[in-house]
Amino acid sequence: MRLVLLGAPGSGKGTQAELLKAQYGCAHISTGDILRRNLKDKTELGVRAGVFMNKGELVPDGLVVEMVEKRLREDDAANSFLMDGFPRTLPQAEALESMLKELDRPLDVVLFLKVEEEFLVRRLTNRRTCRSCGKIWNALLMATGTKACPECGGELHQRDDDMESVIRNRLDVYREQTEPLMSWYEKKGLLRSIDAVNSPEKTFKEIQVALGR
Repeated sequence: MRLVLLGAPGSGKGTQAELLKAQYGCAHISTGDILRRNLKDKTELGVRAGVFMNKGELVPDGLVVEMVEKRLREDDAANSFLMDGFPRTLPQAEALESMLKELDRPLDVVLFLKVEEEFLVRRLTNRRTCRSCGKIWNALLMATGTKACPECGGELHQRDDDMESVIRNRLDVYREQTEPLMSWYEKKGLLRSIDAVNSPEKTFKEIQVALGR
């Protein structure tokens, strides 16, 4: 199984990626994880990417594509993989298509987690993160005024990137850069839309139906 997972910030991609990995054993290829690993190991690609990150700039598509290609050539991704966070733009999607054609590993399906924008804003602005264990909670599902982590008792806080103004800006960028991928993959007959406003468990069942499993 070779698939791409798409969706706006807060649509639940990370949760579904973990469920897919656990159920089907596919290699989870996350651009964020790849970047952090290359930076930590001080690889040539990591050093080159660090130059841009240290200046607060986005890592260029070319470098991201190189990192993804290197990851795809690792043994665990030979037969089954899940792309999470890549591609984000049409040029990246075109690069991935060329890459997979060369490796003779075409995509089976592209899953799009569909959630209305206002629902996403409400979900993300109510996220609270534990300062101690890092676990994320939803204030809407907790008792009013709860300030301690139910898991470890640590202090709960709202991260800067969960503020409404930041979230709406991220959604604007998503609409501009990533939404065009939907029609591109739909024309190729690969796109499957999943209603992701339900619980993670129900959403995962819909994904399994879409995968025919």
